[in-house]
Amino acid sequence: MVTGPVHENGPMRIGDAYRGGRPVFSFELMPPRSEKEFDALHRTIAALKPLHPDFVSVTYPSLSRPGDAERREWTVRLVTDIKRDIGIEAMAHLTASDNTAETLAATLDRLEARGIENVIALRGDPALGHGTFTPTPGGFAHGVELASFVRSRWSFCVAGAAYPEGHPESADPLDDVRYAKAKQDAGVEVLITNMHFQTDDYFRFVRRARAAGVTVPIVPGVMPITSAKQLRPTGMFARSGATVAPRLRALVEAARDEDTVQAIGISWALAQCRELLEGGAPGIHFYTLNRSRAAYAVYRGLTASVPAVTAR
Repeated sequence: MVTGPVHENGPMRIGDAYRGGRPVFSFELMPPRSEKEFDALHRTIAALKPLHPDFVSVTYPSLSRPGDAERREWTVRLVTDIKRDIGIEAMAHLTASDNTAETLAATLDRLEARGIENVIALRGDPALGHGTFTPTPGGFAHGVELASFVRSRWSFCVAGAAYPEGHPESADPLDDVRYAKAKQDAGVEVLITNMHFQTDDYFRFVRRARAAGVTVPIVPGVMPITSAKQLRPTGMFARSGATVAPRLRALVEAARDEDTVQAIGISWALAQCRELLEGGAPGIHFYTLNRSRAAYAVYRGLTASVPAVTAR
């Protein structure tokens, strides 16, 4: 049985949490699209506090849709509220997408002034409707460059992304290992993986990364399936590069309703998390899409003996 964290929330560099010898648990949220959604998200975050997560991260949108610029402001506002008002450690996402070095520096200055100690440096997605990423003039082409920029002028703990199944734009899976090592060399202290559904993919990536000299914690990202729509060829999993295990796909496709799909997703993710932790993963990062019930159920299930389908 996995015990939940006993961390007393306070100032914390996330890299230090993974040196404590126990699993580290975290949740990822997205900034809302309206003030009404902001109030609802605040209630969701407040509901997290009794779970005592080690930290919560907040994504940083691209500028693909109307209102995204305001949502970027809400990323800064949310991580501040999470840390100051709710008392959970927070990590802000930053992306090179639609950003210059100057605009990123201004955001980093604001985060630092608000007492935020942790950021995750990401390249970001291609612009909506474009298949490949185009760097912003005066900005950065890779997450490695952004991480190096952050470490050059600020004292944040910097995290980065990793891809157990390969980045959607990678021609060779070993490219992702090389980028993981480059990120570590640029000052990244923690790598958090893309969502994935088969534990073997994670452990294979970790073995390759360790052989290449990557020593920082590599944290698996897990997202319970909550809707059959997510499995469509144009759905979020396909876009992210995550492969849905054939057995999981068959279970979801045979489900009669969305409640059953969610129960399957919770059961699979719970089994997956147990295998990851038993195999030596340093913690779990839950992708929630602001729909917290499934991720909370998995998290709570890690502290109890609950029958679950196998994730292999």
